[in-house]
Parts: sequence; structure tokens; C-alpha cells
Amino acid sequence: MKTAGISLADACAQAQARIEKMPTRQKTVTCPLCGEPFLSFGDLTAHYLAVHPEAVAPVEVRMTVNGRDCCLIIEPQMTLKEVLQFHLGLTGAKQMCDRGQCGSCTVIMDGKPTLSCNVLAADCGGKTVETVEGIAVQPKWRPLIDAYCKWDAMQCGYCTPGFLVAAKCLLDRNPHPTEEDIKEALSGNICICGTYPRHSQAILEAVSYMVKGGEQNA
Repeated sequence: MKTAGISLADACAQAQARIEKMPTRQKTVTCPLCGEPFLSFGDLTAHYLAVHPEAVAPVEVRMTVNGRDCCLIIEPQMTLKEVLQFHLGLTGAKQMCDRGQCGSCTVIMDGKPTLSCNVLAADCGGKTVETVEGIAVQPKWRPLIDAYCKWDAMQCGYCTPGFLVAAKCLLDRNPHPTEEDIKEALSGNICICGTYPRHSQAILEAVSYMVKGGEQNA
């Protein structure tokens, strides 16, 4: 099956490549104000105290993203969405409204759907984050992605990652949802193209395949 001009296998491979390229620790640290490079967070902090005493210094944050432990040095005003994209190279979560109202930037944090544009990354220390890339590389969730493509539960595709993440989060806590359960779980996600009926169809079909797969593997 193909979507957006590439096969699903290629899309999953791209997601795996992005996860593998994620920098788990920064080798050098650059001052965002003057561009001077440093070898450690401590050196950068000392630089701020000496050269930029009036500015707010970057912070060090440790979190687990798609199963990989990351130690990041970031500016404290950066959102989780910005850190995922600009520090880790994960572009699946989309920024559309930038107001926490559309659901396009949804990720899973500590098991709960979270709007990454509305969360400061500095507050995510010790958290576990899963993005659509992390979902795409797990064989268990391939039926969900296949069903989304089969039922054309997308048009422009910009909102699709957020819907997939919200759907996965629903199925984690409720493997046998009703259509009403699905509508409620996806109520925070907006699709400008209006593909809402297809989402329930895709998720219900994915559930049937996943149940059959579980029975066969039992």
C-alpha cells in the first residue's frame, strides 16, 4: 500500500532512520546569544554568568523519547514541539494552530495524549515521550496505519499524525473501543479537510485485525 507517493514500508523505514539519528547527547554546546561553542553545559552556564548576566541561561533536560534516553541543552522558552523538531529531528508532530486547539502536535507523554506545542520542554525532565515516528516502527501498530491509508482517513495529511497518536493512546487503554469511544478520544483533533467519519472506520477495522492477530499468536 502506498501513501503520499511512497510505500508504507519506506515511510516506516524513514521513521526508523529519524529515531536512529536522534542525538542522545550534544557533543558541543553553542551559546544562542553570541554563537560561542562550549564542550559542556557547565562551561555554557559559566559563560552566561560572565558574559550575559542579564539573560536567562539554557537548561539541561533529560527525557526518554521513542525509547531512547536523551540529554538536551535547550532554551527554557522552547516548547516540546520545537525541541522534538529542531533538536531531535522528529517532524511527525505538526504545528498548525500553535494554541493547543487542533491536536496536530499530539504526542504521548507518560501514557497520556499531550499537546506538544503547549508544553515547555524544560518541564519534561524525567518524562517518557512517544511520537508518531515511534509508533510507525512498531509492528503491533502497522494495522492502524494500514487502515488509515485504506479508508483514506486523510486528505492533506497535516493532521493525520496527531489523529494516529490519539488513536494509539486510546487503544492502549481501551483495546476494544466503541464508535462513541473513538469519537470522544479524537474530539480534540481537528481535520480541516473534514475526514472525521473515516477515522472511526479505520480504527475499528484496525482493532479487528489486531484482535485476530492476537488470537493467532496466542
